[in-house]
Amino acid sequence: MRTSVQDPLVPANTRIVNRYNRETFIFTDPVEDEAFARFDVLLEKGGSGGGNAVAHIHPNSDEHFHIHKGRLLISIDGIEHIADAGETVMVPRGKPHFFRNAHDGDTHATVSFTPGHKHLRFFINLAAMTVLEPKSFSPSGDVKLLQIALALNAYRDHLYIAGPPIWIQKLMYAALSPIARLMGYRLIVGPTNNKLKFGETLRLIEQAA
Repeated sequence: MRTSVQDPLVPANTRIVNRYNRETFIFTDPVEDEAFARFDVLLEKGGSGGGNAVAHIHPNSDEHFHIHKGRLLISIDGIEHIADAGETVMVPRGKPHFFRNAHDGDTHATVSFTPGHKHLRFFINLAAMTVLEPKSFSPSGDVKLLQIALALNAYRDHLYIAGPPIWIQKLMYAALSPIARLMGYRLIVGPTNNKLKFGETLRLIEQAA
């Protein structure tokens, strides 16, 4: 049950195409809820989530993948799990993971977080950056260090890269974040600011048409 009534962060059913990862985000019900966050992903052949399938962790939330169509590979703590249509896989908080399409067609899944914290904002920001801030990505689709430092410092305790100790990542992101702003990097949707500007929303809608 939703714990508060708020305006949606983007229009319902906004689709944002991340062409780097062959991944489309579908924000079906983009109303923020600290208890629960969800959105859909559509992965094309070869598509992946988690930033080019980089292993990462969510330290304070469990993540659930419910497959509607296709087949999804979810790697959890180095163990690969295959989920087909109708199945759900849960990633416990703190476990390294990534996911990718596991067959030759499209895979459609709902991704949800409990508790939601600010994950909906975080992923709207990440998805929108692929369209509105392409300078933040390398040609292969990896998020540049200054941009990811800015985002992960702002959204503390939402996502960290698997491997390096979290306390070291926190120190590094805090140190690099001011440099990122000086270099022109920005957050499109921050942890506390309101929804996207009209012009930015229109650009997102046009690119997905």
